[in-house]
Amino acid sequence: MRAKIISSLEKCFLEDNMDTKQSVTSGSMLKNENYQFQICYTMKMLSDGSKFIDLKVNSPISDYITLYKIQHVAVKKPVYNIRNDNDYLSKRPGLFPDLLTPLYPNNMLVLSNNLESVFVEISPCGKVPAGVYPIEIVFTDHEKAEVCSELKFDIEIIDAELPEQSLIYTRWFYSDCLQAYYRTESFDERHWEIIENFIRTAVKRGMNMVLTPLFTPALDTAMDAERPTTQLVDIYVNNGEYTFDFSKLGRWIDLCDRVGIKYLEISHLFRNQGARFACKVAAYVDGEYRKIFGSHTRADSDEYTGFLKSLIPKLLDYLKSKNNADKRCYFHISDEPHLDELETYKAARKVVADLLGGYPIIDALSDYEFVEEGIADIPIPQSDCMMQFINNNVPGLWTYYCGWQAGDVSNCFIAMSSARNRIIGTQLYKYNIKGFLHWGYNFYFSKCSYGLVNPYLLTASDYFAPAGDSFIVYPAPDGTAYESLRHIVFSDALQDIRAFQLCEKLYGRDYVMNLIEKSGEITFKKYPSEPSYLLNLREQINQAIKNKLTTAQ
Repeated sequence: MRAKIISSLEKCFLEDNMDTKQSVTSGSMLKNENYQFQICYTMKMLSDGSKFIDLKVNSPISDYITLYKIQHVAVKKPVYNIRNDNDYLSKRPGLFPDLLTPLYPNNMLVLSNNLESVFVEISPCGKVPAGVYPIEIVFTDHEKAEVCSELKFDIEIIDAELPEQSLIYTRWFYSDCLQAYYRTESFDERHWEIIENFIRTAVKRGMNMVLTPLFTPALDTAMDAERPTTQLVDIYVNNGEYTFDFSKLGRWIDLCDRVGIKYLEISHLFRNQGARFACKVAAYVDGEYRKIFGSHTRADSDEYTGFLKSLIPKLLDYLKSKNNADKRCYFHISDEPHLDELETYKAARKVVADLLGGYPIIDALSDYEFVEEGIADIPIPQSDCMMQFINNNVPGLWTYYCGWQAGDVSNCFIAMSSARNRIIGTQLYKYNIKGFLHWGYNFYFSKCSYGLVNPYLLTASDYFAPAGDSFIVYPAPDGTAYESLRHIVFSDALQDIRAFQLCEKLYGRDYVMNLIEKSGEITFKKYPSEPSYLLNLREQINQAIKNKLTTAQ
């Protein structure tokens, strides 16, 4: 048996040669962050087959160490056929490392000749004193009780803590996908339990805003398709008059408070496809529960505009009564309006703008003309369209990427390197970006939401985007979320931002930017692709923080 400790930014394919992987023996972290590395291993056997191996971690901080097995998933669409670049690990379909599952260190089955890996996470949670701590990894033949391999790693915990995350970060959360996958009723007790499990996992990795479904999400749904009804507002229509029950919304807010969600992202008030139509709304009409608005309803119809004018003031009053939860809310009009949809978006916005007053409105849109028209309070351009907004000094900028950002820029497709995933933190810091949005935390539907897919088998949903674009966590059998490599690596990008901010506070922004751009300018489309850049940068930042604090003492 051969084993080697490698960085968290490597990805090990089953057929890879271990000798091509760069060995690491030490690292550093601040007291309240997470640090990861991997152990890759392979075993040659005289006969085809497998062997049970035990894995043990010996360390003074072993209570703060978690092990995950890195599982390989089927990727049938790693890239777009035309829209891609040369910075992919592979453009061929195959088995790719991505899924993280609990590791059972006793009786770990090792297959002959495959290169596999274990993900090791150190999470001291601010409870471990500063110092250097050894970590010993021991592989033992389960049957013979003989040591197969021993590895050692030293982690330095620096006597400093990351500041609170200032970036607003949302990855769209789909309660309806959880309802469909786990076959619950909408917002029954099991559904609430699963929702909380999945949001807790998101919060653990830095998500501090959650898509809040007043109504079934008006997103990624064909005109002739319909998503399962999941809405937090109960509506009653009697003799043409609306009354509203916000009890479910109140429970949602309480859940968010309990797990650490800071911001509420109120779901879109109009469908995508240019805000031409209403979102799906169900109500009790004279005692019968049925859909009252949807793709058959024009956005500018008297019925729908009248409904919104009745709803929004009462919604805001309720949010204010919930410990001023209204101050945590961001609102949406419609998703990804294009330039030829500017007028319909403008008309839809006009319906609700006065009702929402000074509350922030955010939408994913990448044509600068929306800003020039004065109808984009907080525009969220695609990352490959950012420079026009940056060069025009648009305040409070956010950004996002999705499947279409498949060339030149950072993204989190399964076929991309972890370094390409993590570089986004450095870019967000450089440009003082205030928020980041991604559309797929747990989207388990097909393109246009025609039906449910199995994310373990169809990692690209039904192939409408490269694998990994539509979700970043997997649904575990028990109603919790299995994480992916991509999810944890993205959270490292968020930790990088906070480390840069701490270093900036100690040394100034120019000092940090000089470290970041020591080898050349960083932009959204120009950045080092090798893992060593990010690993060395964080070591330099960490040691600078340590030196300043040591001198201060």
